[in-house]
Amino acid sequence: MIRKAFKMKLYEGMEEEYEKRHNALWPEMKEMIHEFGGSNYSIFLDRETLTLFGYIELEDEEKWAKSADTEICRKWWHYMADIMETNADESPVSIDLQGVFHLD
Repeated sequence: MIRKAFKMKLYEGMEEEYEKRHNALWPEMKEMIHEFGGSNYSIFLDRETLTLFGYIELEDEEKWAKSADTEICRKWWHYMADIMETNADESPVSIDLQGVFHLD
């Protein structure tokens, strides 16, 4: 199991909308996340900076990377693009964070 952490950024005033959309996460997205080896997925918000902190556990990073090529992932990115920083392909601007400590 691989622990992956990353940060993303919301646009101002979009905190409630972001949470609302994730509370109603499409079943197809849930299935895709599990199909591509993702589990124990959490996202936290720093309201002062509008920085999102994501954490996911992966079976395999290469397998997970292939999820970006799925139709449902691209549809989700498009759906979220109006409320957060994105790249030209509408994927979220995501910066990987380096693990420095873990305790089971």
